[in-house]
Amino acid sequence: MVQAQGARRGRSAQRFLASIAGGSKGLLCFAGSVLAASAAVSIPFGITNARMQADTTSFEKVGIVADQGTYWQREQLQPELISPANGRKRKWFKQVHGASLIRLGGQYLPRKTLILVASETALILLSLVIATILNFLDLGRASRFMIQNATWLRFALVILACQLAQYYSDLYDLQGMGSRGTQCARTVRAIGAAMLALALLYYFFPALRLERGISVLGGLIAVSLILAWRFSFGVNRGYFRPLESVLIMGTGQPGINLTQELLRRPELQYKVVGFLEVDAENIGTPLAEPGIIGGISQVQEIATRVCADRVVISLSERRGVMPIRELTALKVQGVPIEDAHSMYERITGRIMLERLRPSWLILSDGFAKSQFLLAAKRSIDILVSLTLIILSAPVLLGTTLAILIETGRPVFFRQERVGLGGRTFRIFKFRSMTQGADKGTPSWTADGDPRVTRVGNFIRKYRFDELPQLFNVLRGEMSLIGPRPEVPYFCELLEREIPFYQQRHCVRPGISGWAQVKFKYGASLEEAKTKFEFDLFYIKNLSVLLDLTIIFETIKVVLLGKGAK
Repeated sequence: MVQAQGARRGRSAQRFLASIAGGSKGLLCFAGSVLAASAAVSIPFGITNARMQADTTSFEKVGIVADQGTYWQREQLQPELISPANGRKRKWFKQVHGASLIRLGGQYLPRKTLILVASETALILLSLVIATILNFLDLGRASRFMIQNATWLRFALVILACQLAQYYSDLYDLQGMGSRGTQCARTVRAIGAAMLALALLYYFFPALRLERGISVLGGLIAVSLILAWRFSFGVNRGYFRPLESVLIMGTGQPGINLTQELLRRPELQYKVVGFLEVDAENIGTPLAEPGIIGGISQVQEIATRVCADRVVISLSERRGVMPIRELTALKVQGVPIEDAHSMYERITGRIMLERLRPSWLILSDGFAKSQFLLAAKRSIDILVSLTLIILSAPVLLGTTLAILIETGRPVFFRQERVGLGGRTFRIFKFRSMTQGADKGTPSWTADGDPRVTRVGNFIRKYRFDELPQLFNVLRGEMSLIGPRPEVPYFCELLEREIPFYQQRHCVRPGISGWAQVKFKYGASLEEAKTKFEFDLFYIKNLSVLLDLTIIFETIKVVLLGKGAK
């Protein structure tokens, strides 16, 4: 099987080199062969953990058995020497902790996502360079063309358009990559959409125009190179094996939730090697995929034996049971020790409320709101809301006429909501329900709610009903980005049922928010709790860069009509 895969990769490389050597005709043939092969094959992009196992060790309940002085690290395949006399090991390679996730603007992104973005940016640039050379068929003329500053600005515009198109086609969502055929179709559609957008831009702004031959040929080459790179990226085992092994100390629900999340997202490259119980009476009992492999008093010994790169604490009760000396020894050896809530926050973008202690909120990093940050956020709110009101004027007028024709007056829906500091204000929205639907006790909107009109269904799907809230932003009652404002009735209900819920009023509510782009519409108490976990993450990690991320995600939600009810 390995030989067959190697042969296939060799033949693909030969066809790739031959296509480049053959000029544009060869490139077209190569692109056609890739598209045909991709459409016929439906192999998932992600490789399961079972296929990635290549360990040569034997395992017992508590870890790995050393064999004749040679030790192979689980999932990392890094040889180490162990002295049978003292059990110490000497690493051949230095382990870098936390390499699978990189912090950017308050959130953590998988390392593979950033590798894909950077490498495909370089591939698109390479495609344009190759297309320029093939277009002129003269290295001298091509060189003189490419040394011009204007040329590189046009190249940058093409790269930006292609990368935005790939982003909005979910090609950088590692969870939803899909089969090779799906990736092939999405890539072709994304590059095609980028070329169409550039064509419209060139029509209105001719000074930005790139040579027609370069644009067309560059697009074809880019599709070929990106697909070839993605398929080789997908079969390279080094990009998919876990980079970090995690040992869970304790059997509390936060640790179990964390383990289930890591099992659901193998692209994060974490591997839970087992749980440690307080009294070690249930060794071998499965909790998630790994089971209990020892007691917490053995944390140092077991962490060494299984080569744990990280120890996560998930104890229901810590008083009198924390192995302080052992944890201190691991910490000074360079092994990160953290709470299950901290790691869960990092990988999910939400703060788990399950057994969340007030001390965690008090002592954790974040929740910083400098005057400069708040001033910058307010300035952006005013500038962007004014711009959007001007640009969306035709949409505002069209929506107004559609509501008047279908159900008559009133066009706008006004309702009291809870804002900054718990103060109430009246929110503006286009009316999307029948007249009088807001009378009586407030209720969440359900799927297929009969109160929603035909025009209301459309404007809810594409969020046109939220546009009048731009005037709330100008009045300082709302922000572009923040937790969604709730009616006082629901706030009182949720504050009784959800811990720390009143803390969401420490920032201005927003038209869109982290919870809106990361979770569906909440129509129950449990869903409201989940959305608040996202809101709490946003409040903790508030930044201009995180706001920009939410704006880009909101555009995607609007374009695809996700999450509306």
